[in-house]
Amino acid sequence: MTVCTGNICRSPMAEVVLRDRLDAAGLGDQVVVDSTGVSDEEHGNPLDRRARTALAARGYAVPDRAARQVRAADLRDRDLVLAMTASHARALRRIAADPDLADRVVMYRSFDPAAPRVADPRDEHLLDVDDPWYGGPENFEHCLDEIEAAADGVVAAVRASLAARA
Repeated sequence: MTVCTGNICRSPMAEVVLRDRLDAAGLGDQVVVDSTGVSDEEHGNPLDRRARTALAARGYAVPDRAARQVRAADLRDRDLVLAMTASHARALRRIAADPDLADRVVMYRSFDPAAPRVADPRDEHLLDVDDPWYGGPENFEHCLDEIEAAADGVVAAVRASLAARA
């Protein structure tokens, strides 16, 4: 599950990219990918039109979907929770309340081989996926660049996790 603020830009963009990459890797039928937001401010709203445009321009199938807020039950039901920013990760860990569930929360960009290596949770902000909300099309393109850069690393980690379970 990918998680951002309102679930209308970053996390659904990452959901679309990851679903595409997992399908291409032959893992699409073994993995459920979804997204949520830490806030309820956009609940029920569709994917931001600028995010739709950026995804479609790169050839992604853009689903109709409605934003939703993350719940504690979501964290129990997911093996991997990918936070778009350090503040999202902190919020998710608070929601989890259980250290085992909190350990499932990982910074999305930590899977980008070009991103900084961060060992201290206080430095997780260095791995934030930039928020395109207040910008123009170029900000959504940049956000999608960051998402795509980490996607193959997520797929590799998922593949390894599935192999370890077999």
